[in-house]
Amino acid sequence: MSSYRSLLRTPEFTPLFLGSAAQTAAQTVGGLALGTLVYRATGSPLLSAVSMFGPSLAQVLGATFLLSGADRLPPRTALSVIALAFAAGTAAQAAPGLPVGAVFGVVLVLGLVASLGGGVRWGLLNEILTKDGYLPGRSLFNMMSGLMQIAGFATGGALLELLSPRVCLLLSAALYLLAALALRLGLTARPPRTAGRASPAATWRTNALLWSSRPRRLTYLGLWLPNGLVVGCESLYVSYAPHAAGTLFACGAFGMFAGDVTVGRLLPPAVRRRLATPLLLLLATPYLVFCAHPPLPVAAVCVTVASVGFGASLVQQERLMDLTPGELAGQALGLHSSGMLTMQGVSAALAGAVAQLTSPAAGMTVMAAGSVGVTLALATAARRSAEPGREPAAAEAR
Repeated sequence: MSSYRSLLRTPEFTPLFLGSAAQTAAQTVGGLALGTLVYRATGSPLLSAVSMFGPSLAQVLGATFLLSGADRLPPRTALSVIALAFAAGTAAQAAPGLPVGAVFGVVLVLGLVASLGGGVRWGLLNEILTKDGYLPGRSLFNMMSGLMQIAGFATGGALLELLSPRVCLLLSAALYLLAALALRLGLTARPPRTAGRASPAATWRTNALLWSSRPRRLTYLGLWLPNGLVVGCESLYVSYAPHAAGTLFACGAFGMFAGDVTVGRLLPPAVRRRLATPLLLLLATPYLVFCAHPPLPVAAVCVTVASVGFGASLVQQERLMDLTPGELAGQALGLHSSGMLTMQGVSAALAGAVAQLTSPAAGMTVMAAGSVGVTLALATAARRSAEPGREPAAAEAR
């Protein structure tokens, strides 16, 4: 397995890594600022949750109509333009007097733009690295994401004590511009991985091909559903602890970082492959404690422990790449990213609706219980598929 040091010496890896780091920082600072802005304006847990995770809801449209572009567009141009679009959209959300409806309109547009980002980025990463380098490479990206979220949410929470949410949104827009510059100057002009024109028809054909395999279906469902339901819990941090949401987000990012280090570097492959279901159960179970309305210190511990379970996605993505032809890697990873983010957006809306009718703590408990149930159901389906006489399926519900 490639070392992290050797990955950083790989041509194009570092600029892609740094550009993604700047985008993650922009997303965390901007998302917390936008959620706080909407919550202060409306007092609604539902609208606050959707404002932070709303772009994810538009991912389903992108996955349906735009995803073929992940393999049919020049990667450098696509990634740079996406970062610029987010810079412009985030700056627009900071406009004084912008109605809440217009804010959500911008959120929808940015979600459509973002639907291409995961497929282009991870397809390029798969192209840059050797086959045995993808998992440690993705692990390093996930670790970076965890660290940048820790820093971004902690910094964002501190900035919101000193500055207005609109000023924080402008700072986020500046970070997106920095990301666009790093990507444009650091990446080389590679041709698209697949010939042909990006179109809805091409997107549908390839998605149908990817979905036609039962092992891939189980892998996709395992990537989308348990993860998304737990992100519904996260979407209620602002309404659960309005003055300490940044702390909870930072604790979650730290737990995710620990999980990625453990799964990506410390566990041997034979052990790692058996841990998808246990990690997904770990991801949800600590949130069941929120039924007792725990105080902030206990809530922070639960969030940290639970987020270690996000390491399951590394195991699942490794399985997905084993099941997918190389020329379809970009769209396969884009479908994973878009489906996961769509489910996160749906879960944020659902969690916000439950919290609106009951309480944020009750919303977290319901979403966590749903994640546990889905994980157990997928694990059972995978075991049945692996029985003699059935089509071989992914080991466990990946």
